[in-house]
Amino acid sequence: MSEHSITLRDRLRYRFENTLSRGAIAIIAWLALISTLVVLVAALALVVLGVGQDPADPSTRYGFIEGAWQGLMHSLDAGNLAGDSGWVLRVLMLIVTIAGIFLVSILIGTITSGLESRLTELRKGRSRVIEREHTLILGWSSKVYSIIGELIIANANQKRPCIVILADRDKVEMEDDIKAKFASTGNTRIICRSGDPLDLDDLAVVDPHGARSIIVLAPEEDNPDIHVIKSVLAITNNPERKAEPYHIVGEIRDAKNLEAAALVGNGEAIYVQGEDLIARVTAQTCRQSGLSVVYTELLDFDGAEIYFKEEPALVGKRYREALGAYEESALIGLMRADGEALVNPPMDCVIGAGDQVIAISEDDDTIVLGKSAPPKPNRGVIVPKPERVATPERILVLGWNEKATATVRELDQYVAPGSELVVLCEREGSREALVALSKSMQRLRIRFAAGDIGDRATLDKLGVCDYAHIILLSYNELPIQEADAKTLIALLHLRAIADAAGRDLSIVSEMMDLRNRALAQVAKADDFIVSDKLVSLMLAQLSENKHLDKVFRVLFSAEGSEIYIRPIGDYIRPGVPVDFHTLLEAAALRGETAIGYRIAAQAQDKDRGFGVRVNPKKSEAVAFHAADQIIVLAED
Repeated sequence: MSEHSITLRDRLRYRFENTLSRGAIAIIAWLALISTLVVLVAALALVVLGVGQDPADPSTRYGFIEGAWQGLMHSLDAGNLAGDSGWVLRVLMLIVTIAGIFLVSILIGTITSGLESRLTELRKGRSRVIEREHTLILGWSSKVYSIIGELIIANANQKRPCIVILADRDKVEMEDDIKAKFASTGNTRIICRSGDPLDLDDLAVVDPHGARSIIVLAPEEDNPDIHVIKSVLAITNNPERKAEPYHIVGEIRDAKNLEAAALVGNGEAIYVQGEDLIARVTAQTCRQSGLSVVYTELLDFDGAEIYFKEEPALVGKRYREALGAYEESALIGLMRADGEALVNPPMDCVIGAGDQVIAISEDDDTIVLGKSAPPKPNRGVIVPKPERVATPERILVLGWNEKATATVRELDQYVAPGSELVVLCEREGSREALVALSKSMQRLRIRFAAGDIGDRATLDKLGVCDYAHIILLSYNELPIQEADAKTLIALLHLRAIADAAGRDLSIVSEMMDLRNRALAQVAKADDFIVSDKLVSLMLAQLSENKHLDKVFRVLFSAEGSEIYIRPIGDYIRPGVPVDFHTLLEAAALRGETAIGYRIAAQAQDKDRGFGVRVNPKKSEAVAFHAADQIIVLAED
């Protein structure tokens, strides 16, 4: 189109459309201008035509200002026509009123549409979050509910705590899902925003620089680790980043990506490798009945957790002296001033200036030194350390998934030489994986059996009652509910076989959806469901205190000290009432740290924690029976 073919009408229309593109404000401005013109034209017409309220009386003729006022009133309220007299006035005011009706209608529609648009925009979650010291969650997955639940409990004694979530989901949907899961969030406010955690502009909306801690969740899609690494990079390399180090906790699925993630984190991020964590816990839990309850107690915020506290009054004292110094807290180690974590250190280890005690306690404000010296233990009931001879074990694994290889490697570090592991599954490629894995085993002999874990006849042929421990793994390549259905069926068959034989089987089972646990009605400590909830609990704990990472690395590793549940008769004579100070002394004589006990008579009582007591009151005397157990930190 040439410049000569552009008419004045085209130019005016172009400019008019450009002003309309500015939104509701521009439309309101045009309406105001048109309304002004209508009122002014009406006023001018009244003056020129000499119209008055009473046509027979010239003194009632309208002046320009009065005419403009009458025109304005008629344009706003059609009812004013009833008071007009004279057909000239009536016709003029009728025209003004009709124009006013259209203009006011358009104005109301524009305002309504603008408000709806603004409300819709606000509901999209794009407004900036103005918070400080909040917990920021980047991303969305099934783990978010467990994390929120734990943080709500952890924030119970905090002032105006806040959780901010940024995910590539609709804000309203996120809020509705959270409300459906949590009837009440206590004193914790939860704020959702829609956006991409990888986008710097979206990230700025939730202010990661003012957050107390940041949790980066792996999305439930292909290559989730890439998303986590990029999210951490968007924070640590942000042009607007703060000078102080960030407190970032990320979830990594594949161990091969940990090195790259660590480089991106640059010392400001710690990572939870889910498969490795679950494999380690599975290997430890399957060999010790009730250990799962201890781990749950330490990992969730509902009960006793692990805290750090600097205690100047203990400087210069030995670790053994400090063990009994707290009535309602159980020491498990020391955090040196240089950042080294010592779990169950030597009993003669001296506490130095700047060191912190690592304690299990109900809350950080319950770690209080006793007002008086602890009572002397009853050494008369302490028995000599028995000779332990490791014997080969038979372990049965039902099912197979990506975590199975790591689980078997962990088991190989715990069992006695000559132990046997039998794997029953029907997953393609599992036989080849086991053949390759068997070549690296030091203590385990591995055998493979192809078959359906949910078939009763197959389980009967295996002789499941002859195995010391049974691990039930999910086929996680299947849909969640289908995979859990196979696990439930196998678990029910195992329980039926055990009941028929009059035996108690040591079973640890894995499910992808914890809600399905109740369907099997197997609420026993051995039936601990090792699932992604463990990862959620770990992420929540580390978001509150990143130094816990050093402690957990020791506890969940085959090297160093781990948690053991052992017969009480190996430490004291049963039947005699003793306080926990005596158990501390019995364990300390062997270089171990006692943290609790388990009452066998309550082993099936869910309301009493399956008999497990972590961090009991030290002055409380208990008469233990031979079947009861002590919970200790030890190296073997």
